[in-house]
Amino acid sequence: MLTITRHADPGEHGDVTLTLSYELRSKTRLRTRSADGEDVAIFLPSGSPPLADGDRLQANDGRVVRVCAQPEALLHVSAINPRELNRAAYHLGNRHVPVQVGEGWLRLGADSVLQGMLEQLGMLVQPLLAPFQPESGAYGGGHHHSHGKDSAFQYAPRLHQFRRDGSPDDGT
Repeated sequence: MLTITRHADPGEHGDVTLTLSYELRSKTRLRTRSADGEDVAIFLPSGSPPLADGDRLQANDGRVVRVCAQPEALLHVSAINPRELNRAAYHLGNRHVPVQVGEGWLRLGADSVLQGMLEQLGMLVQPLLAPFQPESGAYGGGHHHSHGKDSAFQYAPRLHQFRRDGSPDDGT
């Protein structure tokens, strides 16, 4: 079994190809198969960001593994103007929907309920089969709703830490 525990340097030639959906590229622990049928085990550090199309991984036997984003059923969303597209992005973000942002468009996983909502908002929504690479999030550490002194997540993310005078704390 091919075992992977770390990233390789960008641009390294890939000896093995892994074609994975966004859901599988988001996992830090995964057992799968390469494009040529070899068993592959991925053990990346917890909290690692999702793998992107073109990422390179270093296998324990020295081979370099190239990650390919598998085409998925998506919704391609556009609007008559940027303000309307921003409205759609707001409503999707309010629902914590993973969204890929492009120049004048949004993409999200195919979902008939969200499609209906977007069409009701006046968006042009087209089904599409394409690789999916949504934004990874402002905090970089995932999404948390933990509360209380016993929770593992007891601090405000850096993005929301402020000084006593109300100005943002940039860490300096």
